[in-house]
Amino acid sequence: MSNRGLEALVWVLIYGGLLLLALGVFVQRQGGGFGWALIGIGSGVAAIGAVLIFVRSRRGPDR
Repeated sequence: MSNRGLEALVWVLIYGGLLLLALGVFVQRQGGGFGWALIGIGSGVAAIGAVLIFVRSRRGPDR
C-alpha cells in the first residue's frame, strides 16, 4: 500500500471510529447495551487509526 493510500485509511479509521463512539454515547443514554458495543468498536477503530499514524511515520517516502 502506498503512503498516500495509508494516510487516507488512517483518517477514515480515526473519524469513523470517533463517529461510532459519539453515536454509542447517545444510544447508551437510552439504557441499551448496544450503545456500549458501539463505544467499544468506535474506540478500537480510532485506536487502530492512531497506531497506523505511527506505522506511517516509520515508513520512508514513496518513490
